[in-house]
Amino acid sequence: MKILTIRRRNVIMEQNSYVIIDETGIHARPATMLVQTASKFDSDIQLEYNGKKVNLKSIMGVMSLGVGKDAEITIYADGSDESDAIQAISDVLSKEGLTK
Repeated sequence: MKILTIRRRNVIMEQNSYVIIDETGIHARPATMLVQTASKFDSDIQLEYNGKKVNLKSIMGVMSLGVGKDAEITIYADGSDESDAIQAISDVLSKEGLTK
């Protein structure tokens, strides 16, 4: 797990990449946990998989990606609580057994 801070036009955004290890990928239960966690933060939080980004606060968006085992995903957070958001999402991914 590597957290990056990106500067773009004087805006700082954090991102972190993960590899999904769960046999069923990001299915309904962990997707719900991720959405609920992301929704607690003011930051704009996105999930990227296979070149497509969705709002991590949208269960339909997350499920539409069809993230499976061995998929590499990236979480982006941009806002006043972006560091806390990235950490909380990392914790959920680990607790749900999606990543190591």
